[in-house]
Amino acid sequence: MSERNFSHLPFKSALPETILAVKAAKKAGKAILKIYSGDFSVNFKDGKEPVTEADRESNKIISEMLQKYNYLILSEESEDNLSRLQHRKVWVVDPLDGTADFIDKSGEFSVMIALVVDGLPELGIVYCPSSDILFVAQKSGGAFVHDGERWHSLHVNSTLNLSSCRAVMSRHHLGEEEKKFLQQLAVTNFVQKGSCGIKVAEICWGKAEFYFTTTNKIKHWDSCAAYCLITESGGKMTDMLGQELRYNTEQINHEHGLLASNGLIHDILVQKYKKNLNMKY
Repeated sequence: MSERNFSHLPFKSALPETILAVKAAKKAGKAILKIYSGDFSVNFKDGKEPVTEADRESNKIISEMLQKYNYLILSEESEDNLSRLQHRKVWVVDPLDGTADFIDKSGEFSVMIALVVDGLPELGIVYCPSSDILFVAQKSGGAFVHDGERWHSLHVNSTLNLSSCRAVMSRHHLGEEEKKFLQQLAVTNFVQKGSCGIKVAEICWGKAEFYFTTTNKIKHWDSCAAYCLITESGGKMTDMLGQELRYNTEQINHEHGLLASNGLIHDILVQKYKKNLNMKY
């Protein structure tokens, strides 16, 4: 996408923060691809989570660019400044979502930037550097994708029959609990992809009906930009118990997992999951 499109986003009135976030995501994506095409080392945070030079470089670029606005930043690759809790507006950033896919060279990684205002995302950016596909959303302004040639409006599909639904699940973190729940739902049509933003974007694009994870390891930066996308596409995102999500809170992990859907099947999935929990306990 050419630079001239940055100031011509497909909203009736693009927020200046949205324009800046798109520029930051694109610049970070360019740096990520440069590292991606060469040799890079892999380290591990807390002995578990992989991190690369691309994660750090992307974070540096985005953090420097977003400083234009005097908002604090909650980022996966920066120390959490809890004074953000005293602020109405906070950036939430995942500079490289899908590091494992970056390492595996699957191409399924993204840059995600969101602006949270009073606990809810005001805008969301999911940029896929390997394909140059950009997803953008603004609260009450709709959601759009630029496929490298032109803009398209995003809308979830209207599938209601659960047995006809397609799920998009984690490539690297699909656990036994998720597999068993899929079996109980009798949903056999599912694909596995990297990056939470990419998975949710599939639903926004009408290519799938739902995504879920029962883990409590999903953090705000994993879901915040995607929340704005799915909401503005006509879908829904909650935790697995159907509870509304809030951002810029002290606890930054989603304690009860995450569920994104086309909205029409959301309550059915929540009810079935709750019933499943009651049967277990």
